[in-house]
Amino acid sequence: MRKLIAGLAATLMASAAPALAQTTIIHADGIVTDADKPVQGRVTVTVTDGRIVSVEEGWTGTPDGAEMIHLEGKTLVPGLIDLHTHLSGDPSGEFWRAATTPSEWNVLVAAKNARITALAGFTTVRDVGSRTDQVMQMLGRATAEGMLPGPRVVTSARTIAIVGGHGDINGFRREVNDSLGTSFACTGPVECAEKVRLASKYGADLIKITATGGVLSQQGRGLEAHFSDEEMRSIVTTAESLGLKVAAHAHGARGIEAAARAGVHTIEHGTYLDEAAAKAMRENGTTLVPTLMAFEGIKGNLGKGFYTPVVEEKIRAVSEYASTIVERARRWGVKVAFGTDAGVFPHGQNAGEFALMRSNGMSNREALASATTGAAAIIGMENEIGRIAPGYSADIIAVEGNPLEDVTVLENVDWVMARGRVIE
Repeated sequence: MRKLIAGLAATLMASAAPALAQTTIIHADGIVTDADKPVQGRVTVTVTDGRIVSVEEGWTGTPDGAEMIHLEGKTLVPGLIDLHTHLSGDPSGEFWRAATTPSEWNVLVAAKNARITALAGFTTVRDVGSRTDQVMQMLGRATAEGMLPGPRVVTSARTIAIVGGHGDINGFRREVNDSLGTSFACTGPVECAEKVRLASKYGADLIKITATGGVLSQQGRGLEAHFSDEEMRSIVTTAESLGLKVAAHAHGARGIEAAARAGVHTIEHGTYLDEAAAKAMRENGTTLVPTLMAFEGIKGNLGKGFYTPVVEEKIRAVSEYASTIVERARRWGVKVAFGTDAGVFPHGQNAGEFALMRSNGMSNREALASATTGAAAIIGMENEIGRIAPGYSADIIAVEGNPLEDVTVLENVDWVMARGRVIE
């Protein structure tokens, strides 16, 4: 008995003892610690328990018990951030699949796309509209706990829309629309405030609304404002009272302007941005997330029977404006942050956005900052991600070349660490 008690005590003491720290030493031939700083030469980055402990010049030795990762010929860059993704979906013009595909399938799709996205160098994403209740919250938990490989997930979960608008189920027979409805459509300030509280109740990290019509839904009522001013103000003030920011899908200029006046924090897409809408965005501190890759993706499927006629008509309407969205925003002093709408085009191609931003007049440095320090500030994590610095989360990627000279080198990522875990 005494032996049994002694053995049990030893087991309990062992389980109560703190786990040994896990330390990784990373050697590389170059490093961009911050998009606003020049590239540096040979470096040693020390990571312990998922956090960056030190960044030292040269290649230092490896302490006993530490793991060594030697990335000769590579440049370390902060893990990238995509502010507009839909991990639980893949590109499809077959809108009717919403009526035939069980929600469990979307969970598996999200897990697949999480790994693909991380391998592309994106260690944090903002997922703004999922196809299944709470799938993104659970995916975020799984990647945080290391159960699945993937990025940090900041999610709005469902999207708040007007009844019958972009974000609400439409295009089917009435009984099918009603059956597939998300319960997040609203009418009037009081009901819209309730939907914000409902999203918060079920774990949303931010609120996503469709402030205007959209391109890929079967809703054919144009791309201008959907919510009333009172409804949008109610959404924003309710969200802010809960500590949540609001992202607004918006194409039409007057819808963009109204959303900015209401105080939304980001405009997603911004297709028809004009000077008056830009003025409202500047005055209210609203940032544009342009999703240029989405427009490229959908244009490539025109004339192939991929989309229904109502959707094709909308794609053709927006295409001529999409290539100048960032150019117009910069001309009128609107801040721009990185987001792609991955899911509208294949996941893993997110970094193609950099070349499009550069063709719209952004410098290599500005484009990199938009996906690191700038994007981190949008989600309130500027002291956690977006830089390679002591105390920050160990979100680090490695590429060949210098992204400050040619940002498109980020299209080919050779190595990824997310929260101290190497993604393979």
